[in-house]
Amino acid sequence: MTQATDGYQIELLKSDDHARFMLEDRLEVATILRGLVQKRCIVTAYPDGSRAFFLSTVLAFDEGDRSLVLDPPADEQAREKAAVASTLSCTALLDKVKVQFSTGPLRAFEFEGFPAFRTAAPDSVLRLQRRDYYRLIAPVSHALECVIPVPDETGTISAYKARVVDISGGGIAIVVPPKDLTFSPEVEFHDCRLMLPDLGVITARLQVRNVFEITSRNGIRMLRAGCQFMGLSGNAASMIQRYILKIERERSARERGTF
Repeated sequence: MTQATDGYQIELLKSDDHARFMLEDRLEVATILRGLVQKRCIVTAYPDGSRAFFLSTVLAFDEGDRSLVLDPPADEQAREKAAVASTLSCTALLDKVKVQFSTGPLRAFEFEGFPAFRTAAPDSVLRLQRRDYYRLIAPVSHALECVIPVPDETGTISAYKARVVDISGGGIAIVVPPKDLTFSPEVEFHDCRLMLPDLGVITARLQVRNVFEITSRNGIRMLRAGCQFMGLSGNAASMIQRYILKIERERSARERGTF
């Protein structure tokens, strides 16, 4: 019954501005929940805040009694663990926007002839979305990398070559080692070198704004850090915009079959 709408599920670990993105208006929360149902978005659910998770979808949202119907895990052990959990932390991508909410406990019942869970709808939803800049998903064919000087506990600097997930005029999102906790909100890295294929290298100061845990469909976990450019020069900003336009033109050409 579960249909995938994206290759990854994302869980917010740290953010510098939780309150900015917390929706508590009843109508706004209902809109998000209806969207999860209509798009059959994959939901990553963590019973009782544990590291173990299962993948689900929101099958239905009843606005009358404010309840959700969730697709249960296929694994019997995971299903039994979820059934006795007092809380459930859920994350999903809705139209490429990250949403997170908590609910629980779960009650097993039958929905449209299939096993399902019913639970109370959340009173609030965390929606992480910034519209200040157009964000380009970095192409896999031309890996985009950023070399970041990372200090260790002794102050020794080592260069970490980070894979860039997406880029905009305002910043980048990078994949970081799960064990590397120096990537936390408001931490700054100076003299970072962003390699723009065919255009050159720009040097920038990056400030971490938030950190997410990404879980792929095969269960592999990695950390993703959203970083903001600080004091970016006009020339560097222009190079980034040229890179974004170049990639978009190439994508459009491929779609038309002219590239």
